[in-house]
Amino acid sequence: MRILFIGDVVGDKGVSMIHHYLPKLKQTVRPQVTIVNGENAT
Repeated sequence: MRILFIGDVVGDKGVSMIHHYLPKLKQTVRPQVTIVNGENAT
C-alpha cells in the first residue's frame, strides 16, 4: 500500500504550497491514501 503523508502544514503559505504541488505529487507517486496534517492538529 502506498501512503503519502505530509505533516505540519503551517498557515496560508503552507496551504498554498499544498494546493499548488499536491496534484502533481499525487500524479507522480500515485498513493492509495493521502494524509495531510495541519500544524499541531490531531
